Amino acid sequence: MYNNLLKICKLDHSRILFTGIGNVLKNDDGVGVFISRNIRNTGNIMSLTVEVSIENYIGKINKIKPDILILIDCVDMKLSPGSFKLMALDKIMDITFNTHNISLKKLSEFFPVSTFILGIQPKNLGFGETISSPVLKTANSIIDLINNKEVNYGCPIFMPGMQGTIKS
Repeated sequence: MYNNLLKICKLDHSRILFTGIGNVLKNDDGVGVFISRNIRNTGNIMSLTVEVSIENYIGKINKIKPDILILIDCVDMKLSPGSFKLMALDKIMDITFNTHNISLKKLSEFFPVSTFILGIQPKNLGFGETISSPVLKTANSIIDLINNKEVNYGCPIFMPGMQGTIKS
């Protein structure tokens, strides 16, 4: 279903923090928030919802002291809606982020851990609170993967350069 997008790495005692970013009043831009609100926190998997103000959470994120930080956000990558990529935050170039007061690439300087962006291609960024069908399908698949008991034991890591689309 993921076209080999995700690789599961077994990392003992790694704490992974998924951080949901986005504006819930701009339809698909709220996908990161939707995902983070639906992640079950376990011993090594944690989530934090920051919406459009990640810069206000830099101290809190660093205080949590994750081993890996994954920022989940709507990203215009010029792909089909619902497509997603995991990219190292310090390697991002020429990608449009919709609702931030600080560039996500600049954020990598504030976190002393491996930081990635899980970008999901939007379909609709107009005013509203409804996530489009292809983006919602991808979001639910990501949530299921993170919340899956086997994944929590194996610690899911989305490897840089991997990408995919959820198929029907």
